[in-house]
Amino acid sequence: MPQYRIAPYHSDDDPSVETEAILIEKASERRRKDNSRMRTPSKTMKRAIWITAPVLAISIGLLVPNAAAQPDPYPKMAPVDQYLMEENAEIQLARSAAPDSISRDATILVLRRQGYETAVEGKNGFVCMVGRGWTGMFDWPEFWSPKVKAAECLNPQAARSIMPIVSLRARMVMAGRSKEEMVSAVKTAFEKKQLPSLESGAMDYMMSKSSYLTDQGGHNVPHVMFYTRDENAEDWGSGAAGSPIMSSPYWFISQKEESQRKGLPPILVFLVMVADWSDGTPAIEHHD
Repeated sequence: MPQYRIAPYHSDDDPSVETEAILIEKASERRRKDNSRMRTPSKTMKRAIWITAPVLAISIGLLVPNAAAQPDPYPKMAPVDQYLMEENAEIQLARSAAPDSISRDATILVLRRQGYETAVEGKNGFVCMVGRGWTGMFDWPEFWSPKVKAAECLNPQAARSIMPIVSLRARMVMAGRSKEEMVSAVKTAFEKKQLPSLESGAMDYMMSKSSYLTDQGGHNVPHVMFYTRDENAEDWGSGAAGSPIMSSPYWFISQKEESQRKGLPPILVFLVMVADWSDGTPAIEHHD
């Protein structure tokens, strides 16, 4: 697995004494509860909230109308130190993005003063890290928020094709570059083939109960995301009545940013909520 340090920008009950009938009844009850959770999302899941992914801000339920036009609560970049975390805490938060069966053998990246760097070398191809606000859409109102700490685990395809974009943006932020300079640099990197094309099958786990994703209402919900080169969300049934799938463009919230999107490859991200956190506990039991 390559290093991700990229050069500077250039209950108590004992089951053994239970009868078989009791065990069967308890298993049946667990299945009914699990099915109920899947059919009826928790109150937290129903809230329309913004979720920040590697370079993504999605609303759960519906995109907030005119979100990009709302007053910007974070008009400029915060001091660099406010985006940093204590390293062991960042490693633990990054690992919590996915079930232990995935994250325990993943490469773990942490944000340092030069950008994202490898803190733990993995062996299964997954990469876990903690995204910041500026890894969200460029016109997201919380882009510069120092509060956002979004744990995520990218599968090998996303690690190879999404993480390089995140790394470039992180290096520029740590160097004090503006949002406009970041957009320009990403476009130039794609033009010069310095950034890879999106790989088929790229996806991302965001199932940590400890993430802080937004100031807007409920701040968290477990979900997985799929990065695609599709341009029609209807092909996935996104947003259809009863559909568990939502979607959002990758680069900008506003559809009015046509000139800004020019030079950026089209990427559409699909989001599916899940019932449990990465540690296996039901999301309905987690409180803000």
